[in-house]
Amino acid sequence: MKALRKITRTGRGVGRYFYEGHVTLLPFVGPLRRYNLDKLRHDSHAALNVTLLAVSQAIAFAAIAGLPVVYGVLCTGVAALIAPLFAASRHTIMGPTNATAFMLFSFFSVNPALAGRWGDLIPLLVLMVGIFATLGALLRVADLMQFVSRSVLVGYISGAAVLILANQMTHLLGVGPWLDEASSASFVSLVMGLIGALPHTDWVSLMIGAVTLGIYYGLAKWKPRWPVFAISLVLASACFGSLIRFHVPPFEGAATFVTFGMDDLMPRWPNLMREGVFNDISALLGVALAIAFLASLENTLMSKALASRSGDHADVNQDMFSVGMANLASAFAGGMPASGSLTRSALNFESGARTRFASLFSGVLSLALAVLIAASAGWGVPLIDFIPKAALAALVVALSFSLFNLRNIRICLRSTTDDAVVLVTTFVATLLAPLHVAIFIGVAVSISLFLRKASRPHLVEYEFSDEGELREMGEKRSRPIPAISIVHVEGDLFFGAAELFRTQIQRTVSDEAIQVIILRLKNARHLDATSVMALEDLIRFMRDKGLHLIVSGASREVYRVLKHSGVLKTLQNGCDRRAGESNLFLTNPRNPNLSTRGALKRAQQLLGTDKADIRIFYDPNQQPPA
Repeated sequence: MKALRKITRTGRGVGRYFYEGHVTLLPFVGPLRRYNLDKLRHDSHAALNVTLLAVSQAIAFAAIAGLPVVYGVLCTGVAALIAPLFAASRHTIMGPTNATAFMLFSFFSVNPALAGRWGDLIPLLVLMVGIFATLGALLRVADLMQFVSRSVLVGYISGAAVLILANQMTHLLGVGPWLDEASSASFVSLVMGLIGALPHTDWVSLMIGAVTLGIYYGLAKWKPRWPVFAISLVLASACFGSLIRFHVPPFEGAATFVTFGMDDLMPRWPNLMREGVFNDISALLGVALAIAFLASLENTLMSKALASRSGDHADVNQDMFSVGMANLASAFAGGMPASGSLTRSALNFESGARTRFASLFSGVLSLALAVLIAASAGWGVPLIDFIPKAALAALVVALSFSLFNLRNIRICLRSTTDDAVVLVTTFVATLLAPLHVAIFIGVAVSISLFLRKASRPHLVEYEFSDEGELREMGEKRSRPIPAISIVHVEGDLFFGAAELFRTQIQRTVSDEAIQVIILRLKNARHLDATSVMALEDLIRFMRDKGLHLIVSGASREVYRVLKHSGVLKTLQNGCDRRAGESNLFLTNPRNPNLSTRGALKRAQQLLGTDKADIRIFYDPNQQPPA
């Protein structure tokens, strides 16, 4: 009985730890109880669209990682099937991604002694990624992700895109046989190798790639809502793959992929009892930690971006838990590392998915396609054998160009000097260092600059009014009424405070009586690219709901950042500047309340009244001095 009581107490303690950590073991139970046929119809339509893109991208990302295509296809199906059972986000689609795939390639290219041992190392690596992400969620590490500057990810993704472009040029130009192993050891050596191999360009491969790119961009312009990537791959494979398959000159001999069989779909369990496993764990430790970090960071930023569009609440620890569980499942299924896919998740949202079960349906469809592909090898028509490597390389090149978010790059370069330094440093490190090292170089630089800013805090003094309301010293306000909400933002407003924007505004606009929000930035300092992007997301989110946002009390520093980043134009959209209309009111050092007065007049103008009820909010984490 004593042992039973101990087990019961331990179980309650574990449950209490999960509850206090806001990590739920079965978050899908509630949505499942509320599921209906209308949600099923929308989810099924979205799942079909996502699956067409997911399977074709899975083949591409496995090719980027240098792995057999079966690793990408299995990861796509299993991760999409398991992740929604544990995630908080209802639109996220998990699976292989560009960044994590190329991190794998980068690691094995600088460790040639490990290359080729996919059967032993990949399941072990993915298992380690899953364990790291799961432990991170249970220890609430995801809460610290907000302290990683957005500039790090922008620089890292941009650098990885350049590396992917250079790497895929070997297949697009057909010069792979003319490059030695040393050419893939670094970006500089790869570029030099490509330049030296240019006289040996295979014009058949180049033609296949050029035609495939033409199909892709033509379809993207004509029918942008179609799964253009998948359709382009199918058309190129049907045309050129058939010519290669039936040895039609001059296409005979062009490189294609190899279809996997039913045996390749069998689970590949990580063998932890084999000889030398601890040496492999030691060798994989750094890259596993880097992939877990990158996958969790990608998933966190993407779930927040989708939450800002859908109005949902982003639970970063729960989403990190789903990353861990998806990778654990992928490890035992024989797949590659899984992360949150921006393109597939955005397609899922835009296709009208209502619940998390759209991802689950996509996983089922992806696994069904995997079985069909494997069966095709036994039927004598191996489907993957029809995919030319040059055609897939061309599509990966097109996909890589889409990774360059010029607007985000411009915001990071122009917002502050620190953001520009972080972006450039991370970008250069990505090109010169192994990717699993480069990501931590960017994070280290970002955190160092953060600590430098945090070492110069400023205090905010409060006082209580006669009615007992908490307010800033000397501030005068009207009695509380609900038509207008004034939201105070206190302290250093850099990337660590960006989450305050989204949570406070979404909590405020949940009140249907609120029509105008005045964002007071009188005491805000150090506005940076991450907060500027968050502010722009909030402006668009509110306008989609027919609400208005006005900024008051902005300093010259805040005005400069908003202007240089281009977000000021977004804020002022709809204002007749010739008539003196504005949604931005700068602070007046002689009378700081003049900006609030001007903002209130603008709010009354937007409401079409000369009277308005006002509600005052402040950051509850900022306590008044004792």
